[in-house]
Amino acid sequence: MNNQWNQKLEFYEYTKKANPKMPPIQYHAFLSKEHDINKTRLKWLDLSAELQTGFRATTPNVLIGFVCLQAGQSLITTINASSHFFYVAKGSGITKSEFGDCVWQAGDIITFPAARELSHQAQEKSLLYYVNDEPLLSYLGVAPAQAIFSPTHYPNTAIMEHLHEVRHQAGAGKRNRNGVLIANPVCHLTHTITPTLWALYNVITPDQVQPPHRHNSVALDFVISAQQGVYSLMSDTIDENGQLVNPIRADWHTHGVFITPPGLWHSHHNESDEDAYILPVQDAGLQTQMRTLDIRFARPVSTNNLSMT
Repeated sequence: MNNQWNQKLEFYEYTKKANPKMPPIQYHAFLSKEHDINKTRLKWLDLSAELQTGFRATTPNVLIGFVCLQAGQSLITTINASSHFFYVAKGSGITKSEFGDCVWQAGDIITFPAARELSHQAQEKSLLYYVNDEPLLSYLGVAPAQAIFSPTHYPNTAIMEHLHEVRHQAGAGKRNRNGVLIANPVCHLTHTITPTLWALYNVITPDQVQPPHRHNSVALDFVISAQQGVYSLMSDTIDENGQLVNPIRADWHTHGVFITPPGLWHSHHNESDEDAYILPVQDAGLQTQMRTLDIRFARPVSTNNLSMT
């Protein structure tokens, strides 16, 4: 009986297969010139071949891309995701959805839950950095049953007001990172911007080093603004002084994106004479809910711009 149910059974000896070798999540950089904002289009940063997912993905849980819009033109996105995150890198316009219309301008952040269709219309030439959790839903073979949080608009003025307050607090320059977590009240336990996604608006002042930390979430680091001489260092290990061992270097380029793989220690360095801003988005909402984020901070010996809070 039920022979049609047991034609492809598999069994493995536990100690040989309990830790399968998965395609690694590696450092990868996407330069701003790849966006080609001179025509209206949706450009995905797809690493599905490297990840062997069978569906488009930048990381196992997250897909990123750019909505490029010419003045007066529009583009519709129809993505199966529970969380949609947009950062307005350039321009101004409006996004229409089943939840209503959101007017945006440069520097704003907008999030939508479970939107079936989003129509983006540009008042001027615009570039939207787009992050969603479509790969997670594709892996599970599901679609959102309901909107878990309300669509939310974070104006640039509000973001910068809170960032100014945080960065000018006593001892701010000695923090491991100097920025604001952007959150939604629905995510009161995880302190994240959506149930799956986490976002930090981080500033690095001239001649500052933000010391290493690590976490199990993958960071998708969007460079808001940076001059030459701003970079990150990444390594598997740190020494007894909290310094990275044989690190790789990721130079920051305005409106570029780079991937910080999970588990790597990474530090940020600003050797320019201007503030640099970065917006890492991670699947840390999901990781925090699972109690697996495991963020750790290095403890450097020197306390000159390298101490931990």
